[in-house]
Amino acid sequence: MKLSVIIPVYNEINTIAEIIERVGKVPVEKEIIVVDDGSTDGTDKKIDGLPGIKTLKHESNLGKGAAIRTGLALASGELVIIQDADLEYDPDDYLKLMAPIKEGLADAVYGSRNLGNNKPGTMTYKWGGIFLSHLANFLYGLKITDEATCYKLFKTDILKSLNLKCRRFEFCPEVTAKLAKRGYKIKEIPISYSPRSFSEGKKIKWTDGLSAIFTLIKLRFFS
Repeated sequence: MKLSVIIPVYNEINTIAEIIERVGKVPVEKEIIVVDDGSTDGTDKKIDGLPGIKTLKHESNLGKGAAIRTGLALASGELVIIQDADLEYDPDDYLKLMAPIKEGLADAVYGSRNLGNNKPGTMTYKWGGIFLSHLANFLYGLKITDEATCYKLFKTDILKSLNLKCRRFEFCPEVTAKLAKRGYKIKEIPISYSPRSFSEGKKIKWTDGLSAIFTLIKLRFFS
């Protein structure tokens, strides 16, 4: 099965080449779709010099969710995964994430940072993620441990059918809510995770956590 790898990127000039190289080495048929979300640090020029990728560009910063939606429109693989450009997640996990869908056991697979022996990020970020997972489980009858993980792998036709509206980090709660409401099966697999700090460029903020809570509640009761 061909895998479409969507890499939304904003101001990651120091890591973008390495993550694309790592993705390229994974032994699976794939396409790499890089969406530069209005970078101002030269990331866009760095991408232009890299071979073997499809590139798209936003003229201004619209948000991770908007970049994912832009990339999804170009995806041609049977499966699609989201890959951050900051080296926190290891592309070597792709094969085990793909396995449950290949075996007919899931429609979407989440790579859980909490099922493996990984170093946690900041306590605020860690417990915020746990809270969001519990909230999603409570609202939608799920049994997941890492709702906010970047590593979400889907059947492409299913993801395209969800009519996504997200612009920023609310991509995660939106897809989780819509998958659950439509009865699609989500399976979790342990993954590797190497968190970076805010001083190293981590971009998600506490306000994005509030947005995720609002999105989960809104989509449960008002859509």
